Amino acid sequence: MRHAYGTTGDHLMVFGLMIGVFLAGCACERRPVVEQARTEIPLGLDLYLPSPAGNPITEAGVKLGRRLFFDPVLSEDRSISCASCHRPERSFTDQRRTSIGVFGRNGPRNAPSLVNRAYGESQFWDGRSSTLEQQALEPITARTEMGMTVERVLRRLRGQPSYLKEFQAVFGRAPDAETVSRALASYVRTILSGDAPIDRFLNGEQEALSEQAERGFRLFLGRANCTACHHGPNFSDERFHNTGTAWRDSVWLDEGRFAVTGRPGDHGAFKTPTLRDVARTAPYMHDGSLATLEDVIVFYDRGGRQNPYLDAELRPLNLAEEEKHALLAFLNALTGTVREGS
Repeated sequence: MRHAYGTTGDHLMVFGLMIGVFLAGCACERRPVVEQARTEIPLGLDLYLPSPAGNPITEAGVKLGRRLFFDPVLSEDRSISCASCHRPERSFTDQRRTSIGVFGRNGPRNAPSLVNRAYGESQFWDGRSSTLEQQALEPITARTEMGMTVERVLRRLRGQPSYLKEFQAVFGRAPDAETVSRALASYVRTILSGDAPIDRFLNGEQEALSEQAERGFRLFLGRANCTACHHGPNFSDERFHNTGTAWRDSVWLDEGRFAVTGRPGDHGAFKTPTLRDVARTAPYMHDGSLATLEDVIVFYDRGGRQNPYLDAELRPLNLAEEEKHALLAFLNALTGTVREGS
């Protein structure tokens, strides 16, 4: 560890313990290949790439899912595909505050990144789908997204001989709702991001982080309290928190998790997003209301937005400007290499 800013032995020990807590359950050594889909697990992610017993990751299934993901045939007017809102070059986001669907319809929420969703415990900002298979068809049938019905999608796919042949080869039958969702989910599971400077630093490469980014990491682990929600290999607890972003003039503009559970404490709560590749995925929050990472840091420095159900972990931080810059440097050090199956 560097000593450039007067780190004592006691401070080193405390920093080491903090990192140990942060990495609980996180393996940082180089990762082998998941053979069936030829997907290399990037440095920093768990070796085990989860997939349900009924939908194992196979090369053929991933290839079919990728074809569907990039094909506008799934949308009513054939104008958009899944990739329209989840663009690979933007870490599978779209740079818009809220996404635009068929016929120029505006969606209500920001398109979240799809990187490392294989490790997710639920999907969507409100967690209404517990698996990627359940999630896969919702954007297709949503009016403000692809605007289709499952029946029309299946008619289109069955009308294309190449799709018929590919579905028969992968699943042994013509396209149906189950096989379409399984193929899309298989592809999304292979969208992975890791091997970022922070991963190399935690793997023993001392110079992988700049001194400023390392100071930011200390703040992230300590006084800034970021790890209350952003921890582990994917920098997310996969839980739901109210930061006040949906609270305006004493009104909820979006009920968030409450619409799923009906529990009062879930008013305005949204799933913690991954911070992997966060520098590439602006704008931020469920509504895209924060344009830059600097805006995000200021928002949390102020303790979020006060409301009746504000998360107990949020409080004003009163960070100095240098500390804000250090946090920004650390967040930029979470930018890794995005891989996807093909």
